[in-house]
Amino acid sequence: MSHARLVHRGEPTRIVVEVADRSIERMRGLLGRSRLDDDRALWLEPCNAVHTFGMRFPIDVLFIDRRGGVLSIHRNVGRGRVLICWRARAALELCAHAAQALRIEGGDKLEWRAST
Repeated sequence: MSHARLVHRGEPTRIVVEVADRSIERMRGLLGRSRLDDDRALWLEPCNAVHTFGMRFPIDVLFIDRRGGVLSIHRNVGRGRVLICWRARAALELCAHAAQALRIEGGDKLEWRAST
């Protein structure tokens, strides 16, 4: 899994993103982890649906279109949920309340830049 920096509205953030772009990485997702640090996130691509069965902690889930636009934000998602966004190309999973702390809103542009 590669690591990158989350970019919001063209500006790098403090968030280090794990990019899950292989099938096995996307299937595993955050399962098996006891927590997600507030400066970490998981970018799943391609992805238009996620579930939180077996999760040990709540997360924020953002669905992102092909151009990097935020389509929807699901805050503080607990275990046992399924979320789908048919138009999404990617999903970003953050610790609960991180989307609000980062002031991410619907329509904002998100991307990741490889760490150098």
